[in-house]
Amino acid sequence: MGLDWIGFGYAALVTSGGIIGYAKAGSVPSLAAGLLFGSLAGLGAYQLSQNPKNVWLSLIASGTLTGVMGMRFYNSGKVMPAGLIAGASLLMVGRLGLKMIEKPHSP
Repeated sequence: MGLDWIGFGYAALVTSGGIIGYAKAGSVPSLAAGLLFGSLAGLGAYQLSQNPKNVWLSLIASGTLTGVMGMRFYNSGKVMPAGLIAGASLLMVGRLGLKMIEKPHSP
């Protein structure tokens, strides 16, 4: 039962994206969304570190970001930031889906 380093890295990516969006463009919605979803992803990574089957919060946060940022990427065609976050979120959804169907290890 180790730390979910990938989950914490994803949370840091989302949070830093919101902060950078605010610093570059003065976008308060980017800051708010980055902090909200980064915090949810971080809390989900903590929960996943405690119980490897507790994927729901991480799955909701990354699934929502996949949809929202995927639509922004589809409409704008810009890889930064929408495509990057949509791709990372999609990878997280896939990873969490695999964790859901993974059989527990026998001691």
